[in-house]
Amino acid sequence: MLADMASALECAPGDLAGTEVPAPDRATAAARASVLGLRRALVDIDLTEPPAGSAPPVAELARSVALADALHQACDYAGAARLLPVLLRDLHTETAGPDHAEALRLLCDAASIACSVLRSLGHPADAWLGAERCRDAADAAGDPVLRGHAAYAMARSAIACGSYQRGQTLAERAIDDLGRYLSRPGGPEVLGSLHLVAALASRCRRRLDDSRDWLIEAAELARRTGETTTMSMFFGPTNVNIWRMSIEVDDGDPARVVEIARQTDPSAIPADVRQVYYYADTARALTRLGAHDREAIRFLLTAERMAPQHVRTSPEVAATVGVLLNRSRRQAGGTELRGLSERMQTT
Repeated sequence: MLADMASALECAPGDLAGTEVPAPDRATAAARASVLGLRRALVDIDLTEPPAGSAPPVAELARSVALADALHQACDYAGAARLLPVLLRDLHTETAGPDHAEALRLLCDAASIACSVLRSLGHPADAWLGAERCRDAADAAGDPVLRGHAAYAMARSAIACGSYQRGQTLAERAIDDLGRYLSRPGGPEVLGSLHLVAALASRCRRRLDDSRDWLIEAAELARRTGETTTMSMFFGPTNVNIWRMSIEVDDGDPARVVEIARQTDPSAIPADVRQVYYYADTARALTRLGAHDREAIRFLLTAERMAPQHVRTSPEVAATVGVLLNRSRRQAGGTELRGLSERMQTT
């Protein structure tokens, strides 16, 4: 009860009770607890092994994939992770059935969602396994656009594992391969997303100028595609700006991040999983600039309300909260900040 009241008031439970009180977060705990089941499912769905048992019709599985995708877009990682283990196994079974082509496409989508959920929860090696399963399904389907989508997942996971050069190589190779198939549906959007991940890899390799060059190319592609929802990658001008903010916030120019934020409407992307980065990275940039702590806290709280599971498992947000706490305990919104810190269990 006390934790629920504190959550509603956006303060720490200790502020209500007068003592230090644990701040349980059932949804985030459930998301973290789901990792083992998801890992086991990814190990089980090896396409070189014959599937066993029966599965629901592919049309029903397609609806389940759409639901898992919607939960992921809403940053409900616990909800998506509850669905995915059974769904992945059922899709694996259906790849041996009469609708195998559609089952492979859906398996590629589901494995990509699993990869993203695991990466967001801080399990990059498991995310890499999910990306490999995505690649296996794309290869079996023989679809070059799906292969590009899988390469994006693999590059993101490699970077999350700290293998920056590997991520760069995967992204650049996929860009070259996909260039011949831009007339296919989804081709330009996947190509643009690969440019974004190439930019991220370059930034991680301390090549900020190269990173900015990749972003310029991505922005040019985005001008041609406009805002899109293809494969839930949401490639378009708004997403390019959000990626630009993420890349500049740590090693680049935080003032530029704030400038981009002022010019960007995150609601152009109908997915919390992308919008949350806008708010979190704006807060991080404001924190780096200093003298904007109250505004930074406001952006952090907006991000948390939008995507609590994402924010409360983000090491970047945790570091920002720590900096703000060190600067002021009760000034510039200290009560709200301590509440966020309690919910993230960083104090």
